Amino acid sequence: MKKILVPTDFSKISTNALEVGYEIAKKSNAEIILLHVVEEATPDSYSISGEWRTEKNWADKLFTLKLIEKSKAQLEKLVLDPRFAAVKVSGELRLGNAFHGMRTIITEHKVDLVVMGTRGRTGIAEVVIGTNTERVVRHSRCPVLSINKKPAKIDFKNIVYATAMHKDEEIFSRMVKKTQQIYNSTVHLVRINTPGDFQRDYVVKDYMERFAKKLGLKNYTVNVFNDLTEEDGIIYFAESIDADLIAMATHGRTGFAHVLAGSIAEDVVGHSKRPVLTFVVKR
Repeated sequence: MKKILVPTDFSKISTNALEVGYEIAKKSNAEIILLHVVEEATPDSYSISGEWRTEKNWADKLFTLKLIEKSKAQLEKLVLDPRFAAVKVSGELRLGNAFHGMRTIITEHKVDLVVMGTRGRTGIAEVVIGTNTERVVRHSRCPVLSINKKPAKIDFKNIVYATAMHKDEEIFSRMVKKTQQIYNSTVHLVRINTPGDFQRDYVVKDYMERFAKKLGLKNYTVNVFNDLTEEDGIIYFAESIDADLIAMATHGRTGFAHVLAGSIAEDVVGHSKRPVLTFVVKR
């Protein structure tokens, strides 16, 4: 791992994500790219290092320029913060759409991991507006580590790997194995049984044992957990073993398919209090 992207809006939540990203960077000898996007109602985003032209009225333009000036100072302060002096930290300031700004930076800098804060979801807001975090989880070409609140310890000793054990998870499963090696962790493979998708324990456990051996895992457990929904089962199983990290693949469904089926990964990201590592795999 060489580059970790940490989007920031200078809130406590994004600072928590930076602190987690910083610890991971130290462990893996990576550098951190701090990204702040001054949001505008545009379908894209672009760097503001060059000349900026607009047809907006002067009052709006002056307000945006003042916001850029303030954001630049805040970003520079964070980049130079002595708490993060042990790793290389650089800053990127963009103007436009926050989601597209993240996607652009991921591509331009060949980012290996995104670490970003999430406020979680409650009530009607989760249906109507969603979050930038969930959009990144759905579309990112690199793994995304979502942080709801700062962990008591940034040391992923117990990793819950919620897996369907499909062949298309091969790349992600090796990411989980690499994380295990860095932190000398125990990986807890789990399959969630639900009323609509139930399999016998001995069948699932036998399959998980073969999956673990094929992956070359050394320190792991195999588990079957029963619940009404897969997302609840993953969250409650992680709580039952006091996990430090939840890892799971998502198939990144978009459009009408996403409306119909939703995303288990996005639901877990939205409701879990623990860090969640996701990666979009293609079938």
